[in-house]
Amino acid sequence: MSEQDQTFEQMLNESFKTIHTGEVVEGTVIDVKPDEIILNIGYKADGILTKSEYSNDNSVDLTATIHVGDKMDVKVLKTNDADGQVILSYKRLALDRGNKRIEDAFNNKEVLKAKVVQVLEGGLVVVVDEVRIFIPASLVSDTYEKDLTKYDGQEIEFVVTEYNPKRRRYIGNRRILVSAEKAEKAKELFDTIHAGDVVEGTVKNVTDFGAFIDLGGADGLLHISEMSWGRVENPKKVFKVGDQVKVLIKSIDGKKIALSRKFENENPWKDATEKYAVGNVVTGTVARMTDFGAFVELEPGIDALLHVSQIAKEHVDKPSDVLKVGQEVTAKIVDFNEEDKKISLSIKAMLAPEKTDDQEDGDVVSVDIDQVIADQKDDQE
Repeated sequence: MSEQDQTFEQMLNESFKTIHTGEVVEGTVIDVKPDEIILNIGYKADGILTKSEYSNDNSVDLTATIHVGDKMDVKVLKTNDADGQVILSYKRLALDRGNKRIEDAFNNKEVLKAKVVQVLEGGLVVVVDEVRIFIPASLVSDTYEKDLTKYDGQEIEFVVTEYNPKRRRYIGNRRILVSAEKAEKAKELFDTIHAGDVVEGTVKNVTDFGAFIDLGGADGLLHISEMSWGRVENPKKVFKVGDQVKVLIKSIDGKKIALSRKFENENPWKDATEKYAVGNVVTGTVARMTDFGAFVELEPGIDALLHVSQIAKEHVDKPSDVLKVGQEVTAKIVDFNEEDKKISLSIKAMLAPEKTDDQEDGDVVSVDIDQVIADQKDDQE
Protein backbone atom coordinates (compact mmCIF):
# COMPACT_ATOMS: atom_id res chain seq x y z
CA MET A 1 0.00 0.00 0.00
CA SER A 2 1.41 3.38 -0.97
CA GLU A 3 2.02 6.16 1.47
CA GLN A 4 -0.75 8.07 -0.25
CA ASP A 5 -3.19 5.18 0.23
CA GLN A 6 -2.21 4.84 3.91
CA THR A 7 -2.75 8.50 4.45
CA PHE A 8 -6.19 8.28 2.83
CA GLU A 9 -7.14 5.27 5.00
CA GLN A 10 -5.92 7.04 8.10
CA MET A 11 -7.92 10.11 7.19
CA LEU A 12 -10.99 7.96 6.55
CA ASN A 13 -10.67 6.19 9.89
CA GLU A 14 -10.12 9.44 11.70
CA SER A 15 -13.30 10.80 10.16
CA PHE A 16 -15.31 8.22 12.04
CA LYS A 17 -15.95 8.70 15.71
CA THR A 18 -14.71 6.23 18.30
CA ILE A 19 -17.33 4.25 20.22
CA HIS A 20 -17.13 1.99 23.25
CA THR A 21 -19.19 -0.82 24.71
CA GLY A 22 -21.92 0.55 26.99
CA GLU A 23 -21.93 3.93 25.28
CA VAL A 24 -25.19 5.56 24.19
CA VAL A 25 -25.14 6.81 20.60
CA GLU A 26 -27.62 8.32 18.19
CA GLY A 27 -28.23 6.49 14.94
CA THR A 28 -30.22 7.03 11.77
CA VAL A 29 -32.25 4.14 10.37
CA ILE A 30 -31.04 3.15 6.90
CA ASP A 31 -32.87 -0.16 6.55
CA VAL A 32 -35.65 -2.06 8.32
CA LYS A 33 -36.13 -5.83 8.05
CA PRO A 34 -38.63 -8.06 9.83
CA ASP A 35 -35.96 -9.28 12.26
CA GLU A 36 -33.49 -6.36 12.48
CA ILE A 37 -32.86 -2.65 12.00
CA ILE A 38 -29.71 -1.23 10.36
CA LEU A 39 -28.49 2.14 11.65
CA ASN A 40 -25.81 4.58 10.60
CA ILE A 41 -24.12 5.54 13.87
CA GLY A 42 -21.26 7.58 12.35
CA TYR A 43 -18.85 4.70 12.81
CA LYS A 44 -16.85 2.83 10.20
CA ALA A 45 -19.35 -0.04 10.54
CA ASP A 46 -23.12 0.15 10.60
CA GLY A 47 -24.99 -0.75 13.77
CA ILE A 48 -27.26 -3.81 13.96
CA LEU A 49 -30.33 -3.68 16.18
CA THR A 50 -32.10 -7.06 16.33
CA LYS A 51 -35.77 -7.47 17.07
CA SER A 52 -35.00 -9.14 20.42
CA GLU A 53 -32.88 -6.14 21.40
CA TYR A 54 -35.51 -3.68 20.27
CA SER A 55 -38.31 -4.89 22.55
CA ASN A 56 -39.41 -7.71 24.84
CA ASP A 57 -42.69 -7.78 22.92
CA ASN A 58 -42.32 -10.58 20.36
CA SER A 59 -45.45 -9.45 18.56
CA VAL A 60 -43.99 -6.09 17.57
CA ASP A 61 -43.77 -5.50 13.79
CA LEU A 62 -40.51 -3.66 13.11
CA THR A 63 -41.45 -2.74 9.55
CA ALA A 64 -44.62 -1.05 10.78
CA THR A 65 -43.03 0.60 13.81
CA ILE A 66 -39.69 1.86 12.51
CA HIS A 67 -39.06 3.74 9.24
CA VAL A 68 -35.99 4.66 7.22
CA GLY A 69 -34.77 8.07 8.32
CA ASP A 70 -35.94 7.69 11.92
CA LYS A 71 -33.39 8.73 14.53
CA MET A 72 -32.90 6.53 17.59
CA ASP A 73 -30.80 6.55 20.74
CA VAL A 74 -29.27 3.11 21.26
CA LYS A 75 -26.79 1.43 23.57
CA VAL A 76 -23.62 -0.23 22.22
CA LEU A 77 -23.39 -3.89 23.26
CA LYS A 78 -20.39 -4.95 21.13
CA THR A 79 -18.18 -2.86 18.88
CA ASN A 80 -16.86 -5.60 16.61
CA ASP A 81 -18.62 -8.92 16.32
CA ALA A 82 -17.42 -11.80 14.14
CA ASP A 83 -18.68 -9.97 11.06
CA GLY A 84 -17.08 -6.68 12.04
CA GLN A 85 -20.45 -5.15 12.90
CA VAL A 86 -21.58 -3.11 15.88
CA ILE A 87 -24.33 -4.74 17.96
CA LEU A 88 -26.83 -2.33 19.46
CA SER A 89 -29.71 -2.45 21.93
CA TYR A 90 -32.72 -0.20 22.24
CA LYS A 91 -34.56 -2.05 24.98
CA ARG A 92 -31.59 -2.01 27.36
CA LEU A 93 -31.28 1.73 27.01
CA ALA A 94 -35.02 1.98 27.57
CA LEU A 95 -34.60 -0.29 30.59
CA ASP A 96 -31.87 1.93 32.02
CA ARG A 97 -34.04 4.97 31.51
CA GLY A 98 -37.04 3.06 32.77
CA ASN A 99 -35.20 2.18 35.98
CA LYS A 100 -34.47 5.84 36.52
CA ARG A 101 -38.07 6.67 35.74
CA ILE A 102 -39.34 4.10 38.24
CA GLU A 103 -36.85 5.24 40.87
CA ASP A 104 -38.05 8.84 40.54
CA ALA A 105 -41.68 7.74 40.65
CA PHE A 106 -40.99 5.66 43.77
CA ASN A 107 -39.22 8.50 45.56
CA ASN A 108 -41.83 11.09 44.58
CA LYS A 109 -44.86 8.78 45.13
CA GLU A 110 -45.88 9.62 41.57
CA VAL A 111 -49.00 8.04 40.09
CA LEU A 112 -48.08 6.04 36.99
CA LYS A 113 -50.34 4.79 34.23
CA ALA A 114 -49.54 1.69 32.19
CA LYS A 115 -51.16 -1.11 30.22
CA VAL A 116 -51.67 -4.55 31.77
CA VAL A 117 -49.61 -6.90 29.60
CA GLN A 118 -50.12 -10.10 31.59
CA VAL A 119 -52.65 -11.49 34.06
CA LEU A 120 -51.23 -14.03 36.47
CA GLU A 121 -52.94 -16.09 39.13
CA GLY A 122 -51.36 -13.91 41.79
CA GLY A 123 -51.68 -10.49 40.21
CA LEU A 124 -51.06 -8.22 37.22
CA VAL A 125 -47.97 -7.27 35.21
CA VAL A 126 -47.56 -3.81 33.69
CA VAL A 127 -44.62 -2.40 31.73
CA VAL A 128 -43.23 1.12 32.07
CA ASP A 129 -40.34 1.93 29.73
CA GLU A 130 -39.39 -1.76 29.43
CA VAL A 131 -39.53 -2.24 33.22
CA ARG A 132 -41.93 -4.97 34.31
CA ILE A 133 -43.86 -4.06 37.45
CA PHE A 134 -45.87 -6.63 39.39
CA ILE A 135 -49.10 -5.67 41.14
CA PRO A 136 -50.15 -8.45 43.57
CA ALA A 137 -53.83 -9.43 43.56
CA SER A 138 -54.17 -8.08 47.11
CA LEU A 139 -53.06 -4.64 45.88
CA VAL A 140 -55.23 -4.47 42.75
CA SER A 141 -58.36 -3.17 44.49
CA ASP A 142 -59.71 -2.37 47.95
CA THR A 143 -61.73 -5.60 47.86
CA TYR A 144 -60.47 -9.04 46.90
CA GLU A 145 -61.05 -9.92 43.26
CA LYS A 146 -60.69 -13.58 42.40
CA ASP A 147 -60.94 -13.06 38.64
CA LEU A 148 -58.51 -10.45 37.32
CA THR A 149 -58.98 -11.17 33.62
CA LYS A 150 -61.10 -8.05 33.17
CA TYR A 151 -57.91 -5.99 33.57
CA ASP A 152 -56.10 -7.69 30.67
CA GLY A 153 -55.10 -5.03 28.14
CA GLN A 154 -56.53 -2.22 30.26
CA GLU A 155 -54.59 0.89 31.24
CA ILE A 156 -54.52 1.27 35.02
CA GLU A 157 -53.09 3.76 37.47
CA PHE A 158 -50.85 2.75 40.38
CA VAL A 159 -47.96 3.84 42.55
CA VAL A 160 -44.64 2.05 43.05
CA THR A 161 -44.38 0.90 46.67
CA GLU A 162 -41.26 -1.24 46.35
CA TYR A 163 -38.19 -0.50 44.23
CA ASN A 164 -35.23 -2.92 44.25
CA PRO A 165 -33.31 -2.87 40.93
CA LYS A 166 -30.62 -5.25 42.22
CA ARG A 167 -33.22 -7.98 42.69
CA ARG A 168 -35.28 -6.65 39.79
CA ARG A 169 -38.18 -6.36 42.20
CA TYR A 170 -40.68 -3.64 41.35
CA ILE A 171 -44.05 -3.74 43.16
CA GLY A 172 -47.02 -1.58 42.22
CA ASN A 173 -50.05 -0.71 44.33
CA ARG A 174 -53.41 0.21 42.84
CA ARG A 175 -55.43 -0.42 46.00
CA ILE A 176 -54.15 2.72 47.71
CA LEU A 177 -55.45 4.85 44.83
CA VAL A 178 -58.83 3.08 44.74
CA SER A 179 -59.22 3.56 48.50
CA ALA A 180 -58.26 7.23 48.32
CA GLU A 181 -60.68 7.84 45.45
CA LYS A 182 -63.51 6.13 47.32
CA ALA A 183 -62.75 8.12 50.46
CA GLU A 184 -62.95 11.34 48.48
CA LYS A 185 -66.21 10.28 46.84
CA ALA A 186 -67.61 9.25 50.23
CA LYS A 187 -66.80 12.66 51.67
CA GLU A 188 -68.48 14.37 48.73
CA LEU A 189 -71.52 12.11 49.11
CA PHE A 190 -71.98 12.64 52.85
CA ASP A 191 -71.57 16.38 52.34
CA THR A 192 -74.50 16.46 49.94
CA ILE A 193 -77.07 13.86 51.06
CA HIS A 194 -79.62 14.18 53.84
CA ALA A 195 -82.33 12.01 55.35
CA GLY A 196 -85.44 12.32 53.21
CA ASP A 197 -83.56 12.73 49.92
CA VAL A 198 -84.49 10.53 46.97
CA VAL A 199 -81.40 9.36 45.08
CA GLU A 200 -80.42 6.80 42.47
CA GLY A 201 -77.95 3.99 43.05
CA THR A 202 -76.71 0.67 41.73
CA VAL A 203 -77.38 -2.69 43.35
CA LYS A 204 -73.98 -3.93 44.53
CA ASN A 205 -74.96 -7.06 46.46
CA VAL A 206 -78.15 -8.92 47.36
CA THR A 207 -78.55 -11.00 50.52
CA ASP A 208 -81.42 -12.79 52.25
CA PHE A 209 -82.02 -9.78 54.51
CA GLY A 210 -81.69 -6.97 51.97
CA ALA A 211 -79.64 -5.30 49.26
CA PHE A 212 -76.59 -3.05 49.38
CA ILE A 213 -76.90 -0.07 47.07
CA ASP A 214 -73.87 1.84 45.76
CA LEU A 215 -74.74 5.52 45.98
CA GLY A 216 -71.52 6.66 44.31
CA GLY A 217 -69.12 6.95 47.24
CA ALA A 218 -70.74 4.80 49.91
CA ASP A 219 -73.13 1.87 50.17
CA GLY A 220 -76.55 2.03 51.77
CA LEU A 221 -78.59 -0.88 53.11
CA LEU A 222 -82.05 -1.44 51.68
CA HIS A 223 -83.51 -3.82 54.25
CA ILE A 224 -86.04 -6.42 53.12
CA SER A 225 -88.70 -4.71 55.24
CA GLU A 226 -88.13 -1.43 53.35
CA MET A 227 -88.13 -2.81 49.81
CA SER A 228 -91.83 -2.30 49.24
CA TRP A 229 -95.06 -1.36 50.96
CA GLY A 230 -96.00 -4.93 50.16
CA ARG A 231 -94.41 -8.09 51.47
CA VAL A 232 -91.09 -9.23 49.95
CA GLU A 233 -90.26 -12.87 50.63
CA ASN A 234 -86.96 -13.09 48.75
CA PRO A 235 -84.86 -10.00 47.85
CA LYS A 236 -83.02 -11.99 45.18
CA LYS A 237 -86.27 -12.34 43.24
CA VAL A 238 -86.75 -8.57 43.27
CA PHE A 239 -83.25 -7.21 42.65
CA LYS A 240 -80.11 -8.33 40.88
CA VAL A 241 -76.58 -6.95 40.92
CA GLY A 242 -76.22 -4.03 38.52
CA ASP A 243 -79.85 -2.87 38.71
CA GLN A 244 -80.37 0.90 38.79
CA VAL A 245 -82.80 1.79 41.58
CA LYS A 246 -84.38 4.91 43.05
CA VAL A 247 -84.25 4.92 46.86
CA LEU A 248 -85.23 7.14 49.76
CA ILE A 249 -82.56 7.95 52.34
CA LYS A 250 -84.32 6.93 55.52
CA SER A 251 -81.53 7.77 57.96
CA ILE A 252 -77.79 8.47 58.22
CA ASP A 253 -75.95 7.22 61.28
CA GLY A 254 -72.24 7.97 61.02
CA LYS A 255 -71.12 6.06 57.95
CA LYS A 256 -74.25 3.88 57.88
CA ILE A 257 -77.01 4.78 55.44
CA ALA A 258 -80.45 3.19 55.78
CA LEU A 259 -82.53 3.19 52.61
CA SER A 260 -86.16 2.60 51.76
CA ARG A 261 -88.41 2.21 48.74
CA LYS A 262 -91.54 2.99 50.73
CA PHE A 263 -92.23 6.31 49.03
CA GLU A 264 -94.94 8.34 50.75
CA ASN A 265 -96.80 9.08 47.53
CA GLU A 266 -97.21 5.30 47.10
CA ASN A 267 -98.31 4.70 50.70
CA PRO A 268 -101.36 2.42 50.50
CA TRP A 269 -102.57 3.64 53.92
CA LYS A 270 -103.15 7.18 52.60
CA ASP A 271 -106.69 6.40 51.44
CA ALA A 272 -107.26 3.42 53.72
CA THR A 273 -109.71 5.22 56.05
CA GLU A 274 -112.43 5.31 53.40
CA LYS A 275 -111.51 2.14 51.50
CA TYR A 276 -111.40 -0.01 54.62
CA ALA A 277 -114.02 1.58 56.84
CA VAL A 278 -115.80 -0.71 59.32
CA GLY A 279 -118.66 -2.43 57.55
CA ASN A 280 -117.07 -2.46 54.13
CA VAL A 281 -116.87 -5.79 52.35
CA VAL A 282 -113.47 -6.48 50.83
CA THR A 283 -111.70 -9.22 48.90
CA GLY A 284 -108.12 -10.27 49.50
CA THR A 285 -105.69 -13.15 49.27
CA VAL A 286 -104.53 -15.33 52.16
CA ALA A 287 -100.84 -14.43 52.57
CA ARG A 288 -99.92 -16.53 55.59
CA MET A 289 -101.52 -18.42 58.45
CA THR A 290 -100.98 -19.01 62.14
CA ASP A 291 -102.90 -21.12 64.65
CA PHE A 292 -104.97 -18.11 65.70
CA GLY A 293 -105.92 -16.82 62.27
CA ALA A 294 -105.04 -15.95 58.69
CA PHE A 295 -103.45 -12.75 57.42
CA VAL A 296 -105.16 -11.55 54.28
CA GLU A 297 -103.43 -9.17 51.86
CA LEU A 298 -105.99 -6.60 50.73
CA GLU A 299 -103.40 -4.83 48.57
CA PRO A 300 -99.59 -4.60 48.61
CA GLY A 301 -98.70 -3.12 51.99
CA ILE A 302 -102.02 -3.72 53.73
CA ASP A 303 -102.69 -6.99 55.54
CA ALA A 304 -105.73 -7.72 57.69
CA LEU A 305 -106.29 -10.39 60.34
CA LEU A 306 -109.05 -12.91 59.86
CA HIS A 307 -109.25 -14.46 63.33
CA VAL A 308 -109.97 -18.19 63.53
CA SER A 309 -113.21 -17.42 65.38
CA GLN A 310 -114.41 -15.26 62.47
CA ILE A 311 -113.85 -17.70 59.62
CA ALA A 312 -117.18 -19.54 59.84
CA LYS A 313 -120.28 -19.97 61.97
CA GLU A 314 -119.15 -23.46 62.79
CA HIS A 315 -116.17 -24.02 65.06
CA VAL A 316 -112.85 -23.99 63.22
CA ASP A 317 -109.92 -25.54 65.05
CA LYS A 318 -107.15 -24.17 62.81
CA PRO A 319 -107.34 -21.78 59.83
CA SER A 320 -105.42 -24.28 57.71
CA ASP A 321 -108.33 -26.69 58.07
CA VAL A 322 -110.52 -24.54 55.81
CA LEU A 323 -108.15 -22.05 54.14
CA LYS A 324 -104.91 -22.20 52.18
CA VAL A 325 -102.24 -19.66 51.25
CA GLY A 326 -103.09 -17.94 47.98
CA GLN A 327 -106.83 -18.49 48.37
CA GLU A 328 -109.07 -15.52 47.64
CA VAL A 329 -111.53 -14.65 50.42
CA THR A 330 -114.27 -12.07 50.84
CA ALA A 331 -114.96 -10.70 54.31
CA LYS A 332 -116.39 -7.74 56.20
CA ILE A 333 -114.19 -5.23 58.01
CA VAL A 334 -115.09 -5.29 61.72
CA ASP A 335 -112.29 -3.12 63.07
CA PHE A 336 -110.00 -0.44 61.59
CA ASN A 337 -107.14 1.05 63.62
CA GLU A 338 -105.50 3.75 61.52
CA GLU A 339 -102.89 4.72 64.12
CA ASP A 340 -101.54 1.18 64.51
CA LYS A 341 -102.34 0.25 60.91
CA LYS A 342 -104.36 -2.81 61.88
CA ILE A 343 -107.51 -4.19 60.31
CA SER A 344 -109.72 -7.06 61.51
CA LEU A 345 -111.93 -9.10 59.18
CA SER A 346 -114.86 -11.44 59.63
CA ILE A 347 -116.47 -13.87 57.24
CA LYS A 348 -118.91 -14.84 59.94
CA ALA A 349 -120.26 -11.27 60.05
CA MET A 350 -121.35 -11.62 56.44
CA LEU A 351 -123.25 -14.76 57.27
CA ALA A 352 -124.94 -13.41 60.42
CA PRO A 353 -128.40 -11.80 60.20
CA GLU A 354 -128.68 -8.05 60.57
CA LYS A 355 -128.83 -7.04 64.21
CA THR A 356 -131.59 -4.94 65.77
CA ASP A 357 -130.86 -2.26 68.33
CA ASP A 358 -131.96 -4.67 71.06
CA GLN A 359 -129.61 -7.43 69.94
CA GLU A 360 -126.18 -7.84 71.38
CA ASP A 361 -123.11 -8.42 69.28
CA GLY A 362 -123.26 -12.14 69.83
CA ASP A 363 -120.35 -14.01 68.38
CA VAL A 364 -119.35 -11.40 65.74
CA VAL A 365 -116.69 -9.35 67.47
CA SER A 366 -113.96 -6.81 66.78
CA VAL A 367 -110.65 -8.54 67.37
CA ASP A 368 -107.72 -6.99 69.25
CA ILE A 369 -104.84 -8.34 67.17
CA ASP A 370 -102.13 -7.55 69.73
CA GLN A 371 -104.09 -9.22 72.53
CA VAL A 372 -104.72 -12.30 70.43
CA ILE A 373 -101.02 -12.68 69.67
CA ALA A 374 -100.10 -12.10 73.33
CA ASP A 375 -102.64 -14.70 74.50
CA GLN A 376 -101.29 -17.14 71.95
CA LYS A 377 -97.75 -16.70 73.35
CA ASP A 378 -99.02 -17.19 76.93
CA ASP A 379 -100.72 -20.44 75.95
CA GLN A 380 -97.50 -21.71 74.35
CA GLU A 381 -95.51 -20.89 77.50
